[in-house]
Amino acid sequence: MILAGLVAAAAVPASAQERSAIKPGFVLPPDTARILLFRPSIKVGAQSTAGLFEPNADWTAQAREALGASLREAEAHLGHAVVDYAAPDGADAAALAEYQALFDTVAAAVIEFQFFPGNRLPTKKRKDQFDWGLGPEVGTLPGLGGADYALFVTTEDAFGSTGRKVLQLFAALARVSVVSGVHKGFAGLVDLHSGELVWLNADLQMGGDVRTPEGARKRVRELLAGFPGKPADTPVAAADANRAR
Repeated sequence: MILAGLVAAAAVPASAQERSAIKPGFVLPPDTARILLFRPSIKVGAQSTAGLFEPNADWTAQAREALGASLREAEAHLGHAVVDYAAPDGADAAALAEYQALFDTVAAAVIEFQFFPGNRLPTKKRKDQFDWGLGPEVGTLPGLGGADYALFVTTEDAFGSTGRKVLQLFAALARVSVVSGVHKGFAGLVDLHSGELVWLNADLQMGGDVRTPEGARKRVRELLAGFPGKPADTPVAAADANRAR
């Protein structure tokens, strides 16, 4: 009875059919924008038998170091001036955290209500109806230094525990879909003048073990696939081509 309950609770919907979208009419020619990379939100832990997230500080530290290095490498290939945002202190730091959380909420809403064809809202049926944002107040954060856009990056990884993998095995015998491990990521570009989300790449099933340099590079390539305005013949552009196959 307990196993049956866990299996039912652990069943997950099919993966999103779409992964990336851009605001209709938005064009960003190469070498025309100043972009601030906000401090990435990185969570790494284990997935319990029941599917709960159990944070792991050591894994998160490893991922933060590996992803930070990979993002610095990727910045040089995006075709724009990309600099790290110097996070503020005190009340301003709390405001930044709120916007980072808001970005995650908006990205999740885009996946749920626009990237899943069956869940699309009446006003989000077509790609030319990509209309999301964080609000113009995001442009009032201190230290933006005349930047045009903010690049938000979020990753969350929960590696399946032994109990979760056993559950997955039993669920397979019962012909029930149970996922062992969660590996999702969002990357989005926000216009700091209007607060509009002009580009989003979001996937609930990303690749790469973010705790390792090689896996972090793969994750960053996937996160930045489809980034607007980047020049051709770059590692990021090559990732776009591979992902489209």
